[in-house]
Amino acid sequence: MGALLSSVTGYTLAAYHRDWGISVEAGLKYFLIGALANTALAGGVTLAFGMLGSTDFRELGMAFETSGASPLLMAGIGLIVVGLAFKIGAVPAHAWMPDVAEGGPAPAAAFLTVAPKIGGAIALARFVALVPPETIPVRPAIAALAAATMTLGNLAALWQDDVRRLIGWSSVSQSGYALMAVCVLGLAPGALPALLFFLLGYASANLAAFAVIVHLRGRTKRQDYTGIAHERPWSVLVLVIAFLSLIGIPPLVGFVGKLQLFFVTIEGGYAWLAVVALANTVASLFYYLRVIGPAYFGKPAGRPAVLGPWSGAVMLATGASVIVFGLGAGVLLTQFGSAMMLP
Repeated sequence: MGALLSSVTGYTLAAYHRDWGISVEAGLKYFLIGALANTALAGGVTLAFGMLGSTDFRELGMAFETSGASPLLMAGIGLIVVGLAFKIGAVPAHAWMPDVAEGGPAPAAAFLTVAPKIGGAIALARFVALVPPETIPVRPAIAALAAATMTLGNLAALWQDDVRRLIGWSSVSQSGYALMAVCVLGLAPGALPALLFFLLGYASANLAAFAVIVHLRGRTKRQDYTGIAHERPWSVLVLVIAFLSLIGIPPLVGFVGKLQLFFVTIEGGYAWLAVVALANTVASLFYYLRVIGPAYFGKPAGRPAVLGPWSGAVMLATGASVIVFGLGAGVLLTQFGSAMMLP
């Protein structure tokens, strides 16, 4: 119920600009995909919990140990994964994220590309942790979804001329990285801390990127960023920090997050997925540079307006958090190392 209800307010937020066709389209697409995904989730819960005979997580864990991989149970697990993939913005229920990133109000888009992903990833991780890897092959399926999600997100982002839509497709690709940790839960001891730290890094970088867009009064076309570093150097610096963290460049928090994901994925026996993730990381450089390069080396068209000092302060704070979390990664990973799934 918590997962189902978490999207209700998001539909309204995405379509908040009722007189703007792109916003209405984003809200409608978010609602329609959400309705289908939530139906799949409810159906999967009905099948899986019905076959296992309980809705209690502790009892489900014991039931998974004794039950076989029956067709109905496998169908239920598959539908649950699809339903939670919608929350994360992963394949095959990913199409809403770039539309919401482009069409919703910028603060709402920042929230909707971060908060549901964190909740959905943890909910999926908690469910997958119950499934024994030796009897039910849910982890290979999630690994395949991870590879498809990060690859599709990066390929689609290469052709975007709208910065907000580019960030939306980038968020899809980041969902694929998060699924790397989910697929090795129970196979690598550091999977859960790696997932939590990666989500922290993603959230801080994504919020910093949207904070720049808000501060620049919703500037969204890629051409509008040409030469802007000469007039708004601090804004572009924060945007560069956010993008470099999403790529995984040291010493930013995104570097440590992805490094931990690579380690646990290889340790969990999915080295091929780590290779796919590395190739996608290199590919992501190109579409971020399509924004960063012209911003510094292009000719400015004029001094862009900004929202005000408060939005500037938030922008600088979110940009600083990306650096601070990266430098304090050792302390944070130690804290996350004691995290455990609730029974």
